[in-house]
Amino acid sequence: MKPLRDAEILRRIRLDRVVSVEELARELAVSQATIRRDLHRLERIGALVRVHGGAAVAMGDGAVEGDFPFDDVAAVNRADKEAIAARAVQLIRDGDVVLLDIGTTTVLLARRLRGRRVTVVTSSLAVLDELRDDQAVELILLGGLLRRTYHCLGGSLTEDCLRQVRARWAFLGTSGVAPDAAILDTTMDQVPVKRGMIKAADQVVVLADRHKLPGHGTLRVCEGSAIDHLITNRGANAAIVDACLAHGTEVLLT
Repeated sequence: MKPLRDAEILRRIRLDRVVSVEELARELAVSQATIRRDLHRLERIGALVRVHGGAAVAMGDGAVEGDFPFDDVAAVNRADKEAIAARAVQLIRDGDVVLLDIGTTTVLLARRLRGRRVTVVTSSLAVLDELRDDQAVELILLGGLLRRTYHCLGGSLTEDCLRQVRARWAFLGTSGVAPDAAILDTTMDQVPVKRGMIKAADQVVVLADRHKLPGHGTLRVCEGSAIDHLITNRGANAAIVDACLAHGTEVLLT
């Protein structure tokens, strides 16, 4: 039974990126103590890494978040992401210039911008696919190195393009919001792009479903004080929400 349970634990973590002990115990019909022992053993052999309250996929051997199929990631916590996108689009006014980061939630936001008189600047090929045939949206694609798995462009060319951009809004994805309100990510070549978007925008908005508080991440994109707004779901970690508020971030709950 243990090998089968191990396989199911790793499958769930691969899909959800971060899974809580409580969720795993409930879905596998075992005690939380059993799950903690399993996670401890799997961490020892390098199959995963422990995070606050659960586990995440191991970051070794190039296994970063962006290496998972985009459609797999898009299906995870879809209702939470849709609610965040619905709230985010309310911030945008006609005529605004909007930077959209890579990620599955920003694609849902892009879909809600169809038919709007806005300018969208992005390095996301998924956003490009969503808006390429929309005659109302002015669409600017940032250049860069193609990362096929996660449907995006990145690298020094993308960073150079961003230095020529000034936007009203930047909507950023994240792999996690740390307990001290820092914004985290695991996709190494995208961290400088996210920082460039922060510098290029008047207002910075992080889109993070409730499972990403705290989520996980190996790199700090920025401190909480750099973020103007965080949009997340009700039920998100209250202590992290309070930490964001203490840094002056407006937290919008869906």
